[in-house]
Amino acid sequence: MKVFCGRANPTTGAVEWLEEDENYDYHQEIARSCYADMLNDKDRNAKYFQGIRAAVDRVKERGDRAIVLDIGTGTGLLSMMAATAGADFCYAVEVFKPMADTAVKIVEKNGFSDKIKIINKHSTEVTVGPDGDMQCRANILITELFDTELIGEGALPSYEHAHRCLVQEGCEAVPHRATVYAQLVESQRMWSWNKLFPIHIQAEDSEKIIVSPPEMENCPGAPSVYDIQLNQVSLHDFTPLSDVVTMFSVDFSKPVSRASAYYTVHLEAIKSGKAQVVLSWWDIDMDPAGSIKCTMAPYWVQSTSEDIPWRDHWMQCVYFLPNEELVLQGQSVGLTAFHDDYSVWYKLQKGRNEDATTAIQVESPVCRCQAHLLWNRPRFGELNDQNRTAQYLQALQKVLKPDSVCLSISDGSLLPVLAHHLGAKEVFTLESSAVSHSLMQKIFNANHLEDKIKIIEKHPELLISSDLEDKKVSLLIGEPFFSTSLLPWHNLYFWYARTALASHLTSDVTVLPQSASLHMMIVEFKDLWRIRSPCGTCEGFDVHIMDEMIKNSLDFRESREAEPHPLWEYPCKSISNPLKILIFDFHQTVPEHTIKNEGIINLTKTGKSHGAVLWMEYHLTPSISITTGLVQVSNEKGYCQWTPHCKQAVFFFSSDTGSEPPIDNPSAVAYTLSFNPKTGNVIMDFKLLD
Repeated sequence: MKVFCGRANPTTGAVEWLEEDENYDYHQEIARSCYADMLNDKDRNAKYFQGIRAAVDRVKERGDRAIVLDIGTGTGLLSMMAATAGADFCYAVEVFKPMADTAVKIVEKNGFSDKIKIINKHSTEVTVGPDGDMQCRANILITELFDTELIGEGALPSYEHAHRCLVQEGCEAVPHRATVYAQLVESQRMWSWNKLFPIHIQAEDSEKIIVSPPEMENCPGAPSVYDIQLNQVSLHDFTPLSDVVTMFSVDFSKPVSRASAYYTVHLEAIKSGKAQVVLSWWDIDMDPAGSIKCTMAPYWVQSTSEDIPWRDHWMQCVYFLPNEELVLQGQSVGLTAFHDDYSVWYKLQKGRNEDATTAIQVESPVCRCQAHLLWNRPRFGELNDQNRTAQYLQALQKVLKPDSVCLSISDGSLLPVLAHHLGAKEVFTLESSAVSHSLMQKIFNANHLEDKIKIIEKHPELLISSDLEDKKVSLLIGEPFFSTSLLPWHNLYFWYARTALASHLTSDVTVLPQSASLHMMIVEFKDLWRIRSPCGTCEGFDVHIMDEMIKNSLDFRESREAEPHPLWEYPCKSISNPLKILIFDFHQTVPEHTIKNEGIINLTKTGKSHGAVLWMEYHLTPSISITTGLVQVSNEKGYCQWTPHCKQAVFFFSSDTGSEPPIDNPSAVAYTLSFNPKTGNVIMDFKLLD
């Protein structure tokens, strides 16, 4: 059966109704899921198996039957581990129906159908009794309900219900406990992901400074954690102000409460500095003694940085304090962690005497300035990048004239302010949403520009001459940045906007950027290949059916799609030279015909061809370009350096044999890439050649 799905096209800006297979949504969920990453996480799987064996042994030593409840079973892997370890029966709960159906097949293929019952329900809907889903309560509780923040996938409500309704009092639990750790740091780089720094502009007669509005200065920020691969952050990027401290633990073998709670730890500053950021992670003990531990600790905390297990489903957390606070070496401060059902946040209290009980009144941080609603964390970093701003200033100085009528098209961009301070006669900015309109108004007000720059809240095609005070635009500018963009070419919406505005432009209009180009390079990933790599067998269990399910979902459309990844977090090496593939000329309107290029890219270095990376470059002037991708082909470690402000597009080459591509040692890759102006999509196809 086919269904019509409405969605906004991020490149063209149009709302489209597309006919999709009724299974489209779940294919998308499976294709972009972490299942392969988890199955390839050997450390996680081995520790779970050890913990499950130990839990079953403890129950058997008491002379009891081992009855297991496995919540969030996924493939059924942990239940099969329990059955292998000697469990008498396992109830495996999985709410996602396609996954539950697959688990049934995997359990059957591995010969455990008589020991494992798959229950396709949310665990809070599972019933116990003669006519229920479970004949009796379980005495072993196994779960994998964790995300990077530990509780973000609803672990607390699920545990609370399980202890109340589904497991025996005093049950064994795998994992047995989780412990959350934190470290207070100063980091200009990380703080730049949360606040807008002053921007200095050297105009002809004086220096101008763009300041952020008071609402932004005092805003606690976005409520969500920023989860990243902290192992890719250099020690030069932060200064620890405290030792690592234990914030709180959760014992999963005892009743768990979903109620909001807080935990205060008093610590002594080991160095003077600005307390800005809390870095946090957790570990899980698979047994009561804590002898089987799975840790997310970053490299500087671990005893050896060699062979730290790589995983993408669990990373580390960056929390921004509501305000930066100066702490002095030796000073006692209180760090409080709060949590509700699904999230954690932090507050710093200076001095031991402050009444920590007042902290319980603090609610989860909510953005009040609107900047954190419009700009994500990398976007803050991008706006704070002084070198990037300098390139735009240099380019604007080349094209601006005293009589320039300037129109800016980007979401919440500071280019209109730059243009005004550099001497543009008139400046307009087109904001497509009420949020970006409101935010820009606050920024203009804070810089006394409310009567200098006119905000137009309209989509480009709806603009009329009176919006521009009956003037023609002689300088059209954009970064471009649009908050709806996911893949690098989605910001080509600027081109569609420029096309819609053609009647409002002078015949000799200057467009900045003047053009854009799509670039590509073939790479070998250090680890990221694992998220799309078939597993085959996992801890001795056959999970080929899962591999096939993921492959079918990836191949659900006629052609595979590229996916966005912030490659500064995922080391890779180039095995080809970078190549310019497509060019987009913004002096012209969007053409009706497809823009296409095909050819062969030679592999100049040895390595595994895991995939192609694609990114955009925007050419502001003939001599000034901004990259959204590659910064340096090889750094001191031999890895590519990528801009940290944008996600790059990754097209993984199809693989049926683990990390090896279909051809063991390809010498070249044939490619076909085309940009369809009607849809705004980049269609790509690759073939590895001997």
